[in-house]
Amino acid sequence: MTPRHVSLVLLTLLLLLQYPLWFGKGGVLRVHELQDQVDEQRKVNDSLRLRNRQLEGDVRSLKEGVEAIEERARYDFGMIREGEVFIQLIDPQPGVTTSQPKIPGKKSAAQAASKPVAD
Repeated sequence: MTPRHVSLVLLTLLLLLQYPLWFGKGGVLRVHELQDQVDEQRKVNDSLRLRNRQLEGDVRSLKEGVEAIEERARYDFGMIREGEVFIQLIDPQPGVTTSQPKIPGKKSAAQAASKPVAD
């Protein structure tokens, strides 16, 4: 065998050994694909973990105090206390502008609309 044939055989063997490394079951490409899937799942898990903490806080608040129950009754069911006046402000239609002067230190209509007024 000539040195050229030996080199060709060695190069062929090297390529055959590299194939499983790149394209096999545990190859580099598959590892990168799986790593991307793990990263995506971590993001989903983090968002669900945050949602669970918020729900736990809601449950704890509902068990411990009356304020959370009142807030839910107000915003979910439109209930008000006896003696309160309910004021609902509707956002203007898109494209319609209102010219109300701004008074320093005074709450805007949007800020005032979020809480009921007591008599």
